[in-house]
Formats: sequence, structure tokens, C-alpha cells
Amino acid sequence: MTKMNNKTLRLTQIAMLGAIIILMALTPLGYLKIGPLSITFLTVPVVIGAILLGPLCGAILGGIFGLTSFAQCFGMDPFGVALMGINPVFTAIVCIIPRILIGLFSGMLYSSLERSRINSVLSYALSALLGTITNTVFFVGSLLLFFGNTDYIRSFGDSVWQIISVLVTTNSVIEIVVCTVLVTVISKACVGILRRRSK
Repeated sequence: MTKMNNKTLRLTQIAMLGAIIILMALTPLGYLKIGPLSITFLTVPVVIGAILLGPLCGAILGGIFGLTSFAQCFGMDPFGVALMGINPVFTAIVCIIPRILIGLFSGMLYSSLERSRINSVLSYALSALLGTITNTVFFVGSLLLFFGNTDYIRSFGDSVWQIISVLVTTNSVIEIVVCTVLVTVISKACVGILRRRSK
């Protein structure tokens, strides 16, 4: 009975965090548009889910993030719309796979740090940092892999490094700082509440 209750609770928590991701994606809370590019804060609920519920649940939440990102390509995001016009399948891969890896990698790192009994606040911060870096590296990397030879991406610069410098600028720094701070603060509060309830 306890195992079933725990499973139900976990599914409820995933559903709640998934709903938060969808809500954020549909409001300015999720994406800050700057020119053709966007700063996203959807990494926050994904990493929090990975910390609280584990890597697998983090990957599921990352998948939800990825699907909302792909949905943006249907008329809501100029950059995504341009990619869809070139190749919808590659666009789906670029939008979804890196986001799944956010939850998977940050959850795996947190689990490892927790076992090593490192300072909990540092564990939250490092997991959030890895999550945002994973998003940036794999998104830009897959973008260059699948679209690097297209005229649209080449319009950002004459070389790979020029293109990267356009795609990875202040938006990445803002994402890293904001997400790391928010994940650390919220995770600490959530873990504290869960521990008090389990006593």
C-alpha cells in the first residue's frame, strides 16, 4: 500500500511540475524574446524535478519542456519557424533531445553528489549549472550539426565560432545565473518541506 501511495505521489508531482512547465511556456514566464533568439527559464522546473524525483522523472519533465519548445515553432517563435521551414524532423530533434538530457544529466549529478554527502546547497547549484549548460551545449551543438550548412544559420556568421558567438551570448549567461539561483533557493525550500512532512 505504501509503495502504491509513493507511486501515486510521484506521478502527482510529475504532473504538477509538467503543468508548471506548460503554463510557463504559454506565458512570458517561460520565454524572454530578444530579437530572433529566446532566453528560457523552463530549465528551472525540469532541474527541480530531477533533484526531487530523480533522473528519470527529470528526463520526462525535460521531454515536456522539449515538446513545448517544439510547439513554439508553429508560429510563436521566429527562430523556430525558420527551422521548421527547413526541416521539421531535425527541428523536433533540436528542440526535444537537449531538453530531455537536462533532466537526465542534472538528476544523475545530484544523485551522485547526494551520495557523496556534499553540501546540499552546493549540490543544488551544481545540478542547476549542469542543467543549463547541458541545454546550451546540446541545443547549439545539434543546431550546428543539423542546420550548420543552411543559409539561415550561416547568416549569423561566416564561421562556426561567429555563429556560436551569436547564439551563445548574454542570453546564455542570464539563463545560467537565473536558473542556478532559482533552482538552488526553490530546491532548498522544497526539500526542507518534504523532510518536515516525513518526520
